[in-house]
Amino acid sequence: MGENFGVLALSLAIAKAEELGFDLIEISPGAVPPVAKIMEYGKFQYEQEKKRREIKAKSHTTETKSVQVKIGTGENDLNLKAKRAAEWLREGHRVKVDLFLWGRYKYMEFGFLKERLERFLKLIPEEYKIGDPIAKSPKGLTTVIERAAKK
Repeated sequence: MGENFGVLALSLAIAKAEELGFDLIEISPGAVPPVAKIMEYGKFQYEQEKKRREIKAKSHTTETKSVQVKIGTGENDLNLKAKRAAEWLREGHRVKVDLFLWGRYKYMEFGFLKERLERFLKLIPEEYKIGDPIAKSPKGLTTVIERAAKK
């Protein structure tokens, strides 16, 4: 196998494939002249599926995960949320951190609220960089963190 038969007429190519006991498979129909292979169709399908799986394994989709903390969230809960955020960062996802404010908390001083959010960010055990700076949002304060570039 692996022999090149050159440019053949369709009828000759089909006859050659039948003679060898294989199938004639069109590889690039857009080429001039069209390119075809003489091989087993099942083997061809298997190789195509194998290539597709390889490409799928190499591609990694990045999601934006969300963590929501409140002013009154306890230390243990904050630590658990920080660990979860670190896991997501290790997996390569972006993490959106919301400091959720309701009622009169919305009208507290911005500096104080920003400090509360930064305190939570310091609990995250993974290396990260700030994707979006801390800003006011309809829910309260929001920032996005991403995995730091590996050295």
